[in-house]
Amino acid sequence: MNIRRWLTPLCLGLMLFSGYELAGIFRSYHDNRVVMAEARQLYGHAEPEPPLTEAVEPLGDALEAPKGEFPKEARAQFKALLDVNPDVVGWVRIANTVIDYPVVQGKDNAYYLNRNYKGEEAGAGSIFLDFRNDIGKAQPNTVIYGHRMKDGSMFGDLKKFLKEDFYKKNLTFQYDTLYHSYRAEIFSVYPATADLNYIQTGFESEQKYAAFLQDLQERSLYKTDTALGADDRILTLSTCDYTLDPAKGRLIIHAKLIEQD
Repeated sequence: MNIRRWLTPLCLGLMLFSGYELAGIFRSYHDNRVVMAEARQLYGHAEPEPPLTEAVEPLGDALEAPKGEFPKEARAQFKALLDVNPDVVGWVRIANTVIDYPVVQGKDNAYYLNRNYKGEEAGAGSIFLDFRNDIGKAQPNTVIYGHRMKDGSMFGDLKKFLKEDFYKKNLTFQYDTLYHSYRAEIFSVYPATADLNYIQTGFESEQKYAAFLQDLQERSLYKTDTALGADDRILTLSTCDYTLDPAKGRLIIHAKLIEQD
C-alpha cells in the first residue's frame, strides 16, 4: 500500500515531465517552420532563373588560394535577408524535399549549430557554410552543414537520397550565393564518419584534388555519368547519420557546380 502511494505521484510526475519535454520539442519545430517561412518570404525567389551555361571559373594553379574574384555587390534578392543578418551568404533549394533555406556563415563551425539565420538561439540551428569557404572566391570544395531534424526539416530530407530511385530522379538542385547562381549536379552520396576528411577545402596540387574527386565518386552508393576534372568545383552537403556510428556518423552528398550566370 505504501509503495502504491509512492509510485502514483512518481508516475504522474514522469508523465507531466515527458509531456512538457514533448511540448518543447514540438514548439521548437513549429518555431523553426515559422522562421524559415519568414526567410522564404524575404527571399521571395522573385528573380527569373538565368540561362544555363557551362562556364565554370577555373581553379588555377594554387588550389589552396584560387584565383577568380567575384563582384562584391550582393544580388537584389538577398538584400532583405542581409538587412536581417549580414551573415547570410546564400540559399539552397532541393526539389521534392523541404530544403529551401538561407545559408549563413559564422566565424567558426560552431556558432550556427544552435542559432537560426537571424542569430537567435534555436535547437534546429541553421544551414551554414564552412567558415573556411569564401563565396567571393572560386574554391574547389564548398561545404555546407545542417542538422538532421526528426521532423524532416533542415537537412533531414537528405536521407531520401539514400534510396536509389529518389537519388536518380533528383540529381540536380539549386544553389545561390550573394553573387552567383549554380545548378548543382549530384555525383556521390554515402554514409561515413567524421573521421573521413571529406570537408577538405584546399589542395596542394591539381593532382591531389583530382584524386580527392575520384575517391568521392568511388565512395558513392550509386554511380552517375557526371564527368569531373581538376578544373571543376564541387558542393558538399553534410548532416548527421546513424548508419555507421551513433555519434560520429555522417550522411554526405557531393555535387558538381555549374555556373548559371
